[in-house]
Order: sequence, then C-alpha cells, then structure tokens
Amino acid sequence: MRASTLDKIRIFDTTLRDGDQTPGVFLTPADKATIARQLDRLGVDAIEAGTPITSAGELESVRLIAKEGLRAEVYGLARVVKEDVDAVVSSGAKYTHIFIATSDLHLKHKLRMTREQALQKSLEIIDYAKSCGLTVEFSPEDATRTDLDFLKKFCIAVDEAGVIRINIPDTVGIMTPNKMYQLVKEVKSVLKVPISVHCHNDFGMAVANSLAGVEAGADQIHVTINGLGERAGNAALEEVVTSLNLLYEKKTEVKTEMIYQTSQLVSKLSRIPVQPNKAIVGENAFTHESGIHTHGLISMPLTYEPIPPEFVGQRRKIVAGKHSGRHGIKAALEEVGLHPTEEQVREVVEKVREIGEKGRVVTDEDLMSIARDVMGEVAEEEKKIIELSELSVMTGTKMMPTASVRVTIDGKEFSSAEIGVGPVDAAMRAIQKATAGLVNAKLKEYRIEALTGGSDAVAEVMIKVEDDSGNVVSARAAREDIVKASVEAMVNGVNRLLLRQKKS
Repeated sequence: MRASTLDKIRIFDTTLRDGDQTPGVFLTPADKATIARQLDRLGVDAIEAGTPITSAGELESVRLIAKEGLRAEVYGLARVVKEDVDAVVSSGAKYTHIFIATSDLHLKHKLRMTREQALQKSLEIIDYAKSCGLTVEFSPEDATRTDLDFLKKFCIAVDEAGVIRINIPDTVGIMTPNKMYQLVKEVKSVLKVPISVHCHNDFGMAVANSLAGVEAGADQIHVTINGLGERAGNAALEEVVTSLNLLYEKKTEVKTEMIYQTSQLVSKLSRIPVQPNKAIVGENAFTHESGIHTHGLISMPLTYEPIPPEFVGQRRKIVAGKHSGRHGIKAALEEVGLHPTEEQVREVVEKVREIGEKGRVVTDEDLMSIARDVMGEVAEEEKKIIELSELSVMTGTKMMPTASVRVTIDGKEFSSAEIGVGPVDAAMRAIQKATAGLVNAKLKEYRIEALTGGSDAVAEVMIKVEDDSGNVVSARAAREDIVKASVEAMVNGVNRLLLRQKKS
C-alpha cells in the first residue's frame, strides 16, 4: 500500500449517535451536552449529536448541543425521509449526515426498493436538505457489500447533487485493510468531493480498516470514544488519532493530551467500563509489573513504551506482583520516599512474589507494609491522616440506601451523609464527600472476594482510587461486614493518596 499524501485528517466523532446506540447505554440530554463540550475542547472537527427524529429527548439533545456555539461542526443524522430532515432543521443543527442502504441485501429485505428508487429518493432529499439551508454529508449504508459498479454510479450522482463529503461505511465490519484500501481508492477515483470512512468492529478491524481508508485517500474518519457503538462498536478515537500521529505522522486537530480524561468522562456517563488492557486508555496500557520490562523501562522508557503516556494524558505506573524485579520495586518505593538498601530490596521482592504466587493482588498498601517491616521503619508511614470514627448505614425495600460517616482528619472530626444505589455505594460516597476538602478521590476499581465460606464469610475488598493529579493507589481491607470492609479500604486508599501527594 502507498501512503496517502494528505497531511491533515479530519475527525468526525459519533459517540453521541452511534456510541449512544451501544446496548445498555442511555445518555440524557444533559449528559450529551457535557460530552459534546468535552469533545469540542478535545478538538474533533465534527460531532454527530444524534438523530433528532428518534424522540423528543433526542431532538432536545441535538438542540442543546447546537446552541452551545461549539467550534466543531454539529451534525444531525437523517434517513432519506423529509420528516427526518425537518427534525434536523428544528434542532438548529447546520449540518446533516444523510444515509440510505445501497447493498442489494438491504434494498431487498429492509427497504424493499430497487437501486433506481434508492438513488432517486437520495437525490430528492439532498436537494430538499440543501433548500432548508443544511450542509450535507452522505453515506451509502452497507457500502462494503454494495455492487461496486452501482456504488460508483450512486456516489457520482450524489457528488453532483452537491454534498460536501461522501462517507463509505463498513456497516457490519466485514472488510480487511487491503479490501478497504482498494474500495476507497476505486470510489475516490470517480469523485470530486472528499471521502470519509465509517468502520465497525465486528471482526476487530475497525481501526485498521479506517487507517487503510486514509492510506487510500480518505480525509476523514468516523470514530467514537472508547470504541462505543452497536454490537462490537466502532473505530476508537483514541487508537485512530494516536496511530495517525505516531505511526503515520499525520496531523489532526485533536489535543492528544486530553484523550484519557475524555475517555474517563464518557466511561462514567455511559456506565461502560473501559477494559483494563484497552489500547491507549486502559488502566494497564502504561502499567508495568515484569522485572525484565521495568528494568529496561527505568533505563529508557522507549524500550517498552512505544507511546509516551503523557502524549495521551496517561501516567506510567509500576506495580508490584509475582513478576516484579528489584528495579521496579525499588522505583515504586522511592516514589513514596522509601530508600531501602539492595539487600532490603531483594527481601521485599521475595515477599511480594510470595503474595503474588498465591493469586492475590499486591496493593500499594501491601507493598508499603512489607517494606516497612523489612526496613524496620514505622514513623511517618504508619501515620494516618484520616481515620474512621463512626459508620452508620440504613437500607430497606422502601428507602434509598443511606450512609453517614464521621472521620477524624488531623485531630478534627468531620461528618457527612450520602445516598447510593446500595449500602456500599452510599458509604463510599460518604467517605469521598467527607474527605473532599483534602483530596478528590475517585473510585476506579472495586473488587470483592469471600475468603471463607458461609453467610458469615470474611470478605476481602480491594480498591483502586485516583486523585486529580493522576496518582493511582490500591488498598484492601477484610471483614465479615462487606460495608465496613469497603469503607476501611477506601479510607486506606485515601490515606495512601495523601501520603503520595505529600512525598511528591
């Protein structure tokens, strides 16, 4: 394949439309407006805000975003139906993305139209949308399963009708990079307007196919944050943009250092967790445990980090575990102000490996406890800035779970109360609220295991929390009472964050 000669690639974000169609996701108009503002700060060129004809709530979402005065172009999706275009006009959006299926499979079984009917309806709606003052991008849906000669004929007619861009969707993700390259090259050869690509991830190749489209001359890629979307999702913005920048040396308007925070916002509002090993934005993307890796990493980050973590707004993390080596453990301890001798490091490593070999996660708290024991230190590391004084939880079939806590912070008592979806959630929220004056501790991971059998089992809770500076620490607690164990783990985590801040 030859590389595209285009230097800058446009990013068309459809998180609020295609991403919102992810099973289990429901974004309110306020959620969508919040994400749209973040996407605009991120620097995407276009935001597909939704499909206004779908519902009153969807229309309101697009209307709210269109009123924001964003730098990005705001699009409303429409079928080749007059009422759909009217809804886009009503929303206040100035751009519309119009689509109709062109594959014989869709024409016969979904639309019950002939090829000629589909083309004629498309041209009529493009004229109508333009007469309403809208700027049009057009998609022949299921283009990758459409007869090539008809696809070219269709796109030429749409081009002549006056659209600003034609998008080639791989609607069910059946392309390979080579096939996508050839298709885009063929279609581009007969068009005057720019080409865009929209790839789904059914075979896990959405990003690769999107980049192949760019190699063939496409100047825009449709993406979603975290790869959200129907079925297996869409091409992920974070992977597409990072690859364009670092592998293809192509520019975008995206401020890459804001990618991670945008991913976290979308994950929170969509309630879809980011898998730990997700490229670019996963929690493990820049986390290292292996002794061989951490040794090389400390000497020269490029040995095991092809992407600088700060480039995408992430931070490098070295964690303790059964694969840990001396260099990684030493670096982790020095980060919090502990400076063991080489012999002490060896002993700490052995104890860490013993825990890891038993299948347990080694938390930051565990590592510090082991190091203090080996080094014979207590002093400052044992001091707790925050201590739990009292915990009270109320729950029932006819009331929202409510928790109240009293904590001691540097000798002063503070109280707070919160509601939650369950008693654990309410209690954790109460701790976060009580300690908000010192640290904004965001819960990133929560795991629970029963260490013994029966209804009175001892439960071990392991958590990860993060502060506004990107510091991530882990902590654990074990009790018969799950709520108490959860709260104690949270308090331990907050203390560890405060200690990390104090040392940095």
